Amino acid sequence: MAENFPSEKILVTGSAGFIGMHVAQKFLDLGHEVVGVDNLNSYYDVALKKARAGHLTERNGFQFHHTDIANQTDLREIFAQRRPDLVVHLAAQAGVRHSIDNPQAYIDSNILGFQNILENCRHFEIRHLAYASSSSVYGSNASMPFCETDNVDHPMALYGATKKANELMAHSYSNLFSLPTTGLRFFTVYGPWGRPDMALFLFTRAILAGEPIDVFNEGRMVRDFTYIDDITEGVVRAALKPATPDDGFNPHAPNPAISSAPYRIFNIGNGQPVELNSYIGALEDALGKKAEKNMLPMQPGDVVATFADCSALNAWVGFKPATPIGVGIRAFVDWYRSYYAC
Repeated sequence: MAENFPSEKILVTGSAGFIGMHVAQKFLDLGHEVVGVDNLNSYYDVALKKARAGHLTERNGFQFHHTDIANQTDLREIFAQRRPDLVVHLAAQAGVRHSIDNPQAYIDSNILGFQNILENCRHFEIRHLAYASSSSVYGSNASMPFCETDNVDHPMALYGATKKANELMAHSYSNLFSLPTTGLRFFTVYGPWGRPDMALFLFTRAILAGEPIDVFNEGRMVRDFTYIDDITEGVVRAALKPATPDDGFNPHAPNPAISSAPYRIFNIGNGQPVELNSYIGALEDALGKKAEKNMLPMQPGDVVATFADCSALNAWVGFKPATPIGVGIRAFVDWYRSYYAC
């Protein structure tokens, strides 16, 4: 796989983020140079972001820039100085619920920031841009499993809408400037070094503190929980295989996952959806402690279920996620207890 590729200089945005840190680390393990970019914003615990960045700055071959992708001048200077071969764009304002109350943050980072990335990739002749999309683009689609050929015109919140916009923007650059782009739709990522605003982190903290957890839709939501190492492997393999035009693209019946331009869209999910109540059960087993639950209705912007069809990814790069939730949750709990000394 990726070990057979020559050494590249790879710019990773969001390198102090949950996924970004793991992806940068994997590229370094494979012998590539990594240029990290992150604005270390205060959406969640900045100390955790700095700790992630610290793990990377200790490594040979890593250079870090404390920069906001929405700052066009600073970002262009990084591209001009570092001259990356590939870009893996993982920086974004995350969170479905947060987008309801703070829409401008999503426009600034996910739209304007992504436009800056595209422009620099174009002008500095980047060989491939791989970027984070999201399962949120599937919105109100109830046809399972979600496939890249599905319609994604009905987002449930602004976050999902910005991610679909990214895919459309990328296609326009692939078409106009022959910039190879690959969009990667992530499905509910979890694992060590995770985000404190996500369910696993919130549940673990509360259960250990003897506090109740809020369980939306009374735990009957279903999610395609995907372990971070699987996400990382998929991102790295996809990034090192640039998108190409598809000779089978039919403009009379267009497939939204491919194009006559060098453009691809892939799901990265475990393909084994799990009910939230079962997920909580696995966490209780790993912690050796039962949760006190506040059963609540669905939240605005949420969907009942997600389920990824990853056959296209597997066909393209020879990989699909498969880590069981019991294994992944135990790894998270081990990390959490170590990091927080609890």
